[in-house]
Amino acid sequence: MKQGHVLLTGASSGIGWELAQLFAQDGYSLIVVARRADKLQELKSKCEAYGVDVHAIAKDLAQPHQVEELYEEVTRQQLAVDILVNNAGFGSYGLFQDSKEQEDLEMIQVNITALTRLTRLFLPEMVARRRGRILNVASIAGFLSGPLMAVYYATTAYVLSFSEALENELRGSGVTVTALCPGATATGFEERASLQDSRLFRGGVMDVKTVARIGYQGLMQGQTLVIPGWKNRLLTFSVRLAPRKLVTAIARRVQSKM
Repeated sequence: MKQGHVLLTGASSGIGWELAQLFAQDGYSLIVVARRADKLQELKSKCEAYGVDVHAIAKDLAQPHQVEELYEEVTRQQLAVDILVNNAGFGSYGLFQDSKEQEDLEMIQVNITALTRLTRLFLPEMVARRRGRILNVASIAGFLSGPLMAVYYATTAYVLSFSEALENELRGSGVTVTALCPGATATGFEERASLQDSRLFRGGVMDVKTVARIGYQGLMQGQTLVIPGWKNRLLTFSVRLAPRKLVTAIARRVQSKM
C-alpha cells in the first residue's frame, strides 16, 4: 500500500542511500535530492522496483538559491511532503587555521542553514495537516567539541540542539522530530573528510545498513534521539559526567592520524 511522500537529502550514498530503500520497501514515494544526478538515477531505478513513485532532483545545497529552487520544484509538482529527512552533510579534517574558509562556509550552509531552511519551508504544511515526521541526521560529535574538525562538530551540535528543541515545541501537533546521531560509520563520509586513517575509523565502524535501519525504526516510533550502538550510547552518557577539557583532549587523540 502506498504511503505519503518522503523528501530525502544527501540520497546519493551512505545513510541516505539506505534510508531511501527502506522507505520504498514500506511503500513511500520518494523525492531524492543530491548533487550527483547519475547516482540519483541509479537510486531511482532501485526504489521504483518496489512500485513507488520516485522524483530525482539534483541540487547542491551548498548553494542557497538551490535550496529555494528545490522547494519551488516540489511545490510546482504539488507534492505534499509527509516526511522530511535532512541527511545531507559533510565534514573536513585539519586545524581550523589551515582550513579553507569557503569549504567551512559551505559546510555550515549544508549542515545547518539548508537543514533549517528546508524545515522552515515544509514544517507549516505538516502542522496544518496535523501529521508529519522530520529526521535530522547529526552525529555523536554533537555531544563533544572536536579539535581537528572544529566546524563540523559545531554544526552537529546545532542540529542536535535544534532537533530536541523543535520536538518539544511540536508536542501535541501531530508532527515528530527525530535526531539520528551515529558514531563512526562506513558511509564514504570518512573519505571526504580525510578521516580514514584516524584512530576513530581504524578502531571499528558500524555498518551503514544497520545504522540506517535503526534510524528508520526510531523515526517511525517517534523517538526524539536515536544513537545506534551501545558503545556510542555509553560515550554520549559518559561525556556528560567528565570534565569538558578532558573530553576535548580525548576527542583530539581519537581523531589524530595513526
